[in-house]
Amino acid sequence: MNKQLLRISSITEYHRMAKLPKPQHPLLSVVQFDMITPPITEGSINLVFDFYSISMKRVHHAKFKYGQQPSDFDEGVLFFMAPGQVFSIEIERGNSHHAEGWMILIHPDFLWNTQLAKTIKQYEFFGYAVNEALHLSDKEETMLNLLVKQIVQEYEANIDRFSQQVIIAQLELLLTYSQRFYQRQFITRKAVNHEILFRLENLLNEYFNSGALAQQGLPSVTYIAQSLHISAGYLSSLLKSLTGQSTQQHLHNKLIELAKEKLSTTNLSVSEIAYELGFEHLQSFSKIFKTKTNLSPLEFRKSYE
Repeated sequence: MNKQLLRISSITEYHRMAKLPKPQHPLLSVVQFDMITPPITEGSINLVFDFYSISMKRVHHAKFKYGQQPSDFDEGVLFFMAPGQVFSIEIERGNSHHAEGWMILIHPDFLWNTQLAKTIKQYEFFGYAVNEALHLSDKEETMLNLLVKQIVQEYEANIDRFSQQVIIAQLELLLTYSQRFYQRQFITRKAVNHEILFRLENLLNEYFNSGALAQQGLPSVTYIAQSLHISAGYLSSLLKSLTGQSTQQHLHNKLIELAKEKLSTTNLSVSEIAYELGFEHLQSFSKIFKTKTNLSPLEFRKSYE
């Protein structure tokens, strides 16, 4: 297997690598996958883009992954990459790489001095792993294809002082639709998502019951996501969609429930309970407990006497 890292710093450089004609705009391009010549014919390669990409593709005889998380692309899916992410392609021996769909390449300089330059970092799906891609319905795919055609028509026309503004608006609409479709996916893919929640609860129960809280404190969101083999952003978005809480809020609520249990069923002092739950200072424990319950730990304990 070939293993190499290829960094692509500009859209023009990507066109050159993929044996495509020179881009019509140096900071923005829409390419069709069936026109791309892949950098390898067999083995694997790691790619790093210094620009954003939004891809809708079906790929046959190839697997894509971030890190160690692979995903097959035999159906239409949408996925997003921010600058600096490592993206791997593995092409199976004896098969030719064949992809269908499109990819939008957006250099950060194209967004300069626009609102999207600030808000694009708020779209959490740019941090999702490739196996957390958005699975599109036929209707959703058709809608996004029409938007992409409009973007192409705009940058292929004569560039004027409104061109960037129009394309930015179209990109924002595409990202907003993607947010909506992800919310739909969180709901419709119940079996997969509920299985993640089940594994999350098992992970937290094991961690809390192991005594790790006293030694290490609350597990980090990154640790939890890595243990579940999903990205931190996807986990947070999933929890917000299904429970209305972020991962951190979910952790705090779990911690408070455990504190309530210890306060109502044991003779441990409040200080001892705070220590067992990973708090170095009693005041910190009392503050978060009161914030969540409107009672101090002692007031809560007295209500059970």
